[in-house]
Amino acid sequence: MEVLYIICFFIIGLVFGSFFCCVGLRLSKHEKFVNERSVCDNCGHTLAWYDLIPMFSYIFLKGRCRYCHKKVSLLNPFIELVTGILFALSYYSFGFSLELVLSLSIVALAMIIFASDLTYMIIPDEVIIFFSIVIVIFEFFTEGITGVGLSLLSGVLLFFFMFLLMKLGNALFKKESLGGGDVKLFFVLGLVIDPFLGLVTIFLASFIALPVSLYLLYKNKEHMIPFGPFILIAFLIVFFSKVTTSEIFDFLTLF
Repeated sequence: MEVLYIICFFIIGLVFGSFFCCVGLRLSKHEKFVNERSVCDNCGHTLAWYDLIPMFSYIFLKGRCRYCHKKVSLLNPFIELVTGILFALSYYSFGFSLELVLSLSIVALAMIIFASDLTYMIIPDEVIIFFSIVIVIFEFFTEGITGVGLSLLSGVLLFFFMFLLMKLGNALFKKESLGGGDVKLFFVLGLVIDPFLGLVTIFLASFIALPVSLYLLYKNKEHMIPFGPFILIAFLIVFFSKVTTSEIFDFLTLF
């Protein structure tokens, strides 16, 4: 039965992944994402329902538009697949519980920002505000008003730390080192993890982003890369590992 539930959550994740990708892309362009029909980015043709079956339509059509036969972005099937995997992992990690609701919300936040930041290097404020409210409500029902206060304090501390880091980076490199969206993103993440785990997330995100930065430097490309996806990858690792600050300190004391 557990395997069946995991498969069901994977399939549900595929469907929601398509929606999350749509939300991320359309919010960045200030377009409606509820009533508007999906169209091909190349020819503008309205897509039928059978053109939008998560993963399968992309595979069946060999990554091309049914109407103009031009290649379509790999972003949609990528977001769909990753969302399916993370939905399944959420159920596997938390079962049917309130923590599952939080986990699925975090996956939704991550996938929407992945789509928007990778494509347009934008983290929409609407996403930050919406999921901040969702997480605060969750904290209220699980931890009470005290839990909400501690979560808000953690979010504010990480926000200001990232803000100072951004200002320092801008002064050192004489150009934008971090986007404002990355700073705001850490407020939301701080609602879920404590400040120390937030610092761990920053370090891990920088470590993951390092090979990409070195590759661009090797290619002599002056190209800005979105940091949001690396932050979210690091955060998802920290979140799903369920590591705690005390466990990290206990590990460090061994050395």
